[in-house]
Amino acid sequence: MPVTLHDLAREVGVSIATVSRALSGAPGVAEETRQRVLAAARAAHYRPNVMAQRLQKQRTDTLGIIVPTSSTRFGDPFFGDFLAGVGDKAIEHEYDLLVSTRAPEADELHTYERMVRERRVDGLIVISTRPHDERILYLLEQNFPFVAFGRSDIDAEFPYLDVDGEYGMYHATRYLIALGHRRIAYISAPYTFMYSTHRLQGYRKALAEHNIPFDEQLIAIGDLRDRSGYNLTRDFLSRENPPSAIIACNDWMASGAIGAARDMGLTVGQDLSILGFDDVPLAQIVHPRLTTVHQPAYEAGWHICDMLIRLLRQETLEQRHVLLQPELIVRESCGPRATS
Repeated sequence: MPVTLHDLAREVGVSIATVSRALSGAPGVAEETRQRVLAAARAAHYRPNVMAQRLQKQRTDTLGIIVPTSSTRFGDPFFGDFLAGVGDKAIEHEYDLLVSTRAPEADELHTYERMVRERRVDGLIVISTRPHDERILYLLEQNFPFVAFGRSDIDAEFPYLDVDGEYGMYHATRYLIALGHRRIAYISAPYTFMYSTHRLQGYRKALAEHNIPFDEQLIAIGDLRDRSGYNLTRDFLSRENPPSAIIACNDWMASGAIGAARDMGLTVGQDLSILGFDDVPLAQIVHPRLTTVHQPAYEAGWHICDMLIRLLRQETLEQRHVLLQPELIVRESCGPRATS
């Protein structure tokens, strides 16, 4: 059986309270007594009761992330890298990480309410931020510590880290325009995600700067899966005046677009240019290798976790709003516009 404080107190011949103070380094214990307690603890291979310590401190030493299941995040390598960054930073400061999954909207908000009400975690990382995000509004109302991965359009201040999707999509679109493309189709993420708005703004900004009219017929909304990219690309390419380039809001949809173009007899990078977003490992496996926008997923997770831990320690954040710049990675899936 595990050794308890009672066992150590009986072994050394002091009270349980004295043993507890000696092990925690608290004042009021003679140095000779402290050393005897420490020696007895080492000899007995004593391990503290973590749950009891946390109850005493009135904190859980646990951080939480609630994953909306419909976003397919667990199958997304980007989220895997992000979670690794969060986890590594949490371990560095001896925090546990609780990852919970719930359906979005009402059920998801209920999970946030339960996490806060039952104090299951000390703080939360909010992902996949949305316009008028009810989760953020609730956490602000409860004054519960959190950091968001992404922005929202709510009229309130909150700490966040985001990747500048507008900047990334702007430079991606400009790159295709520089290659001579004018009919550039765009497969968006669902508008329920705030980042889809920012990325579309970057696309539109680049078109406007080059006097290319924005065409609603060249916009489609995907579901972030490869099958969605495949079907929407077949639709684009079946039209009377098809695009010469397609931008997808993530690499999975871009990989589906490559498959559709190949099945329709086109050579990607020559007959049609395809560009993605995220730079997950898949981008270097598909043929041709995918030109995409690299997001620093691991770094984002590490930095967000660091921000949350600082908040929990009541330290001043040097930056409460962090915006990371993504980078365009040029590979073989894009080329000059084919001339007929």
